[in-house]
Amino acid sequence: MHTYDFVAIGVGPFNLGLAALTADLPDVDGVFLEQRAEFDWHPGLMIDGVTIQVPFMADLVTMADPTSRFSFLNYLKQVGRLYPFYIRESFYPLRAEYNAYCKWVAGQLPSIRWNTRVETVTHDGEAYLVHTAGETYRARKLVLGIGTAPRVPAVVDQGPYVHSADYLPNKERLQSLESITVIGSGQSAAEIYLDLLNDIETHGYHLSWITRSPRYFPMEYTKLTLEMTSPEYIRYHQALPMEVRDRLGREQRNLYKGISGDLVDAIYDTLYTKSLAGPVATTLLTGTELEGVIWDEAEQRYTLALHHAEQGRSFTAGTQGLVLATGYAPRVPSFLDPVRDRINWDARGRFDVTVDYVVGKAGDVFVQNAAEHTHSVTDPDLGMGAYRNSVILKGITGREIYKIEESIAFQQFGAPTADIPRQLVTS
Repeated sequence: MHTYDFVAIGVGPFNLGLAALTADLPDVDGVFLEQRAEFDWHPGLMIDGVTIQVPFMADLVTMADPTSRFSFLNYLKQVGRLYPFYIRESFYPLRAEYNAYCKWVAGQLPSIRWNTRVETVTHDGEAYLVHTAGETYRARKLVLGIGTAPRVPAVVDQGPYVHSADYLPNKERLQSLESITVIGSGQSAAEIYLDLLNDIETHGYHLSWITRSPRYFPMEYTKLTLEMTSPEYIRYHQALPMEVRDRLGREQRNLYKGISGDLVDAIYDTLYTKSLAGPVATTLLTGTELEGVIWDEAEQRYTLALHHAEQGRSFTAGTQGLVLATGYAPRVPSFLDPVRDRINWDARGRFDVTVDYVVGKAGDVFVQNAAEHTHSVTDPDLGMGAYRNSVILKGITGREIYKIEESIAFQQFGAPTADIPRQLVTS
């Protein structure tokens, strides 16, 4: 049986970037397994006009190899859109455009095996055996990139609710209802609310947006804050005690789970414009937590049990449609069960990830986008994908194939290792 250098499981943007960065390396032998038939990134959220929240340089390869043939700019050139993108004067690609770019890259990579679902992973004493329905792949190392799963609040367990991941396929049905409620505080909630708000008069529904956040937080995007997506901050954050990291994870949500400022303004401007004709049939509630859900099958209606934290008041709201823009959660795939003893786990049953994205006790298992609890805001950030893949490739091959920038921040994270000397005053 052929032994690969590595098998990568799952092909989202991060493992797709790894596939692109290894495509032209003759001495690196990897294979990528994906259960879907093709690449398709968040198809349920391809709302017309929405953009990704990072500049075009945060593509699959540029931050590791600006000369790569798989760059976003080369994609634009090849499909005849480079000059229009230049004239548009925006660093932020459309989400549909980013997805098309990724499909373009994926179509050139023979290392990807589509329609290949991993059933279980074992170890024969020397290498991993990745078993699928039709074939077994043997590799010295694994790269796990299965992504996250839609998070549904525990109180929602009945009725035809829609997670934001499935919004577009359900949009027409939602707009046929008398009322729709969006639950959530981030970018997806805002995009869906605005999309439904645009058509509110056409369909005549009442539209509500409820969030437990104390306000509709804009994403913080100042330059010194962006330095938190840096190798220095990764090293600092990963070295903190687990309890401190978890607390920071809760406190830093608006750094990467907030709403773009332009979108917040667009929502207000839309409300303002629509209000010229009279009151808009919409309800916006902040500081309000969803505590319970009852679905009445006969009435085809939800009753939401809500609680306003600052006032300490509980109340209910009725709605026919319920959209949960409640984010995504990491997952540990069951196919790893036979090799769990080869993986490091933290006290809360999560991957115990080293600064170099290793979870295998023998240094032979790496993870993509499964280390938010150890690597903080950098982990889901598309702009850090090429950096992480450079680090993972170094771990796989034992050499630095793509130069890894270790020090990029002007600021220092954490206390200095020695006292700061008093500055001399000169006359």
